[in-house]
Amino acid sequence: MTTIITPQPHQLLCFFYIVFFNLSSSLLHCFLPSCMAVSFLRHEVSDLCLAKPALRSLSVSATVADALEALKTSEENFLSIWDCNHHSKTLAGEQCRCVGKVCMVDVICYLSQDANLVSPSAALKAPVSETMTETAGTVMHVEPSCSLLKAIDLMLQGIQNLVVPIQTRQSSNSRRKQHPKPINSTTSTIHNGQEFCWLTQEDVVRFLLNSIGVFSPLPALSIDSLGLINTADILAINYHSPADSAVRLITQSLTQQTSVAVVDIDGVLIGEISPFTLSSCDESVAAAIATLSCGELMAYIDCGGPPEYLIKIVTERLKQRKLQGALESYSSSTSSSNSPMFSSSSSSSSDEESSVYPSSTRMVRSGRFSRSNSYSARMVRRAEAIVCHPKSSLVAVMIQAIAHRVNYVWVIEDDCSLVGIVTFSGMLKVFREHLETMG
Repeated sequence: MTTIITPQPHQLLCFFYIVFFNLSSSLLHCFLPSCMAVSFLRHEVSDLCLAKPALRSLSVSATVADALEALKTSEENFLSIWDCNHHSKTLAGEQCRCVGKVCMVDVICYLSQDANLVSPSAALKAPVSETMTETAGTVMHVEPSCSLLKAIDLMLQGIQNLVVPIQTRQSSNSRRKQHPKPINSTTSTIHNGQEFCWLTQEDVVRFLLNSIGVFSPLPALSIDSLGLINTADILAINYHSPADSAVRLITQSLTQQTSVAVVDIDGVLIGEISPFTLSSCDESVAAAIATLSCGELMAYIDCGGPPEYLIKIVTERLKQRKLQGALESYSSSTSSSNSPMFSSSSSSSSDEESSVYPSSTRMVRSGRFSRSNSYSARMVRRAEAIVCHPKSSLVAVMIQAIAHRVNYVWVIEDDCSLVGIVTFSGMLKVFREHLETMG
């Protein structure tokens, strides 16, 4: 005999609640990533510009000497170069546009050319545009309302810096009531009646890291499985090669926002010649590049400043090559302080730093810039390379690169042989593709 149990009203209510809850959870699980992606894609570049400092700028008519002086007194690695068209007037005044950027690496590579070593004083009188040919076309003006997705696309097309107007409450009134300050060679921050900042790949990657949950499970995957290891575009040079043969690679690495690997004959990564490290040096490094080997140059630009024996080698080799102009300039630079490039506080790291950072990734903070010397106020990294392994996760490599203020990480095997390089550009491409699938 079959017994039929009739459910009570409260039991039916519980049954329907359970069914509804399970269905809602399933739908939420399906649609939540898409909703998060849609919300994430609503971000504009203005969201990334909060608290960004106004650009310090140089006029395109400034000289290399002007650029050198401005870079030495700036805590930024790059200065923006602006061209003001006096024939194109706006309500706020003349129309100005950022046409490029310059850093200490540009100046050093320019001064290390044979013709400029003969007469450094004449080279310093040349227009700053002579130093920025390789980075021309890597900046672009965008509106604050430009979407984050569009910004990523522009960076994947090769734009390194997006120039964005700084929005303030008084910005509209300022444009109506104020005329832009006249541009001088080094200190202007106002153009077209307002100030600008710029966004870099690092800014975007840092923003993505802060929203990393949107991309789950992508961040936990290895860089190898994601195809992020670039083995084709590695810039590398032998440890014993002349440093001047690396100038082209240094310039290329600056354009690619990477670095030059220094390897031995077996392809083992020994260190690097990094634009980031060179940016913390002064112009005397041009003489070192012209006279030293790559291995010697790594020691020369290390965080403690050049050893005395290398200074003597550079001096002797300049004499042998009869580069009197370069010799006088170099002697003047190296005699201005006991440590030509770095402050004494950067010559040794604390025990705490030594324990936190292994020798391959150790960083040292330099002291404050001294106006009478050629020290740097920026963070200085050793010539030792920042490395990871093929099985490292994407998020771990992102954190590592951002912590060391670089746009790349070298990939090595357990025997330290160089495998390839992971770049912010490659990461942005992976995130861009993932957003498309989520959308």
